[in-house]
Amino acid sequence: MNAITPAPQRGRTPSPLVKWIAIAISFVFLGLFLFLPLLAVFTEALRKGFAPYFASLREPAALSAIQLTLTAAAIAVPLNLVFGLVASWAIARFNFIGKSILVTLIDLPFAVSPVISGLIYVLMFGLQGWLGPWLRMHHIKIVFAVPGIVLATIFVTFPFVARELIPLMQEQGSDEEQAALSLGAGGLKTFWHVTLPNVKWALLYGVILCNARAMGEFGAVSVVSGHIRGKTNTVPLHVEILYNEYNFVAAFAVASLLAVLALVTLAAKSIVERKRHGH
Repeated sequence: MNAITPAPQRGRTPSPLVKWIAIAISFVFLGLFLFLPLLAVFTEALRKGFAPYFASLREPAALSAIQLTLTAAAIAVPLNLVFGLVASWAIARFNFIGKSILVTLIDLPFAVSPVISGLIYVLMFGLQGWLGPWLRMHHIKIVFAVPGIVLATIFVTFPFVARELIPLMQEQGSDEEQAALSLGAGGLKTFWHVTLPNVKWALLYGVILCNARAMGEFGAVSVVSGHIRGKTNTVPLHVEILYNEYNFVAAFAVASLLAVLALVTLAAKSIVERKRHGH
């Protein structure tokens, strides 16, 4: 007696109704939490016309905030790029004592509130902090000055590059690098011609995220800046001050710069993602 072989079941596809409901929910969510806030920012910024809008951006305090934001990002992003590349290569290629601790420390800014990280810098470098007396004796100012803002920015942004590179390097392995070394290529040449080309899109993706976070950071920078107008205010802090002063047009005008940055970051992420996947 022959056993009856069950007929293969066909894969079920969602009904058109389910598909359109899912699409509708997605667009409603994006409209409420993305497009509507962006529209509100630009509407309020241009409520009194283009002249007040550009006047708000040309104000000395606004220019100082923009310059400080760009300065902090220009220092933090390259340093995090170097750290992320070196740390990722070490974690993916070698086994060493403290490797798991290094991986945990890289994720630390994701687990710690930015405000707490800012308070840690105040505890270390403030006038009453651990190193405060020594810094005051040598006329070095970190907290409530540009160095503190840069340090806080570096702390909250250093995981982004490493977190993009570590899984990619672990997945790729070291076969190509070993082949290059066996053919006589030096370590530096192997890095430039084998390692770096294999991770360039992930590296660029991490840099884009790192730069966006550096320019938009509020919590940690707010604690260490001192809110000195025209000196230690970044763009997000300047927006807060203008809003608290009920200068809504100027606040939304400066905030529109961050909105433009978000849109540019989103476009750049989409381009890099397509490049990474070969599309």
